[in-house]
Amino acid sequence: MDESKLDNRALMMLTYGLYVITSHYGDKLNGLICDAAMQVARNPARLAISINKTGLTHDYIVQSGEFALSILEESTPMTFIGLFGFRSGRDIDKLSQVAFKKGVSGCPLVTEHCLAVLEATVCQQVDVGSHTLFIGEVISSEVLKEGTPMTYIYYRQQLKGKTPSNSPTYSGEK
Repeated sequence: MDESKLDNRALMMLTYGLYVITSHYGDKLNGLICDAAMQVARNPARLAISINKTGLTHDYIVQSGEFALSILEESTPMTFIGLFGFRSGRDIDKLSQVAFKKGVSGCPLVTEHCLAVLEATVCQQVDVGSHTLFIGEVISSEVLKEGTPMTYIYYRQQLKGKTPSNSPTYSGEK
């Protein structure tokens, strides 16, 4: 592929939300910030998430076959986003620092700064290069409170947030 033909500004115009994706492996729990998630089917309800292969959460999803998605509210502080977006679960226990409850799958459902939670069982994995696309069938969902969901553009423009280098939307920014 000729990288000179890519205008990253066009890619940045795609709309995204900002989510905490969690999983488990036995009694081990982890999570990360994800901006590449969407509903891909209704009957049965299915979600797709794109997760970097180097992440601990990726390993847990592969091993457990389950993941959860917590929808962040627009007022989520940068310190909370930074905990899940710029720290590795290999170095710190992220879930010990936030409010969560265990879902029916055993995945942690982050409730702090979140509007809703969904759990899914992986039904398909697609290798897409640096990331794996996990497609999961929704097994439970719950609205925690009303509010405005955090969007990636709000995070970038209003909060002046940066993109981690392991994100599918990373464009080489400093």
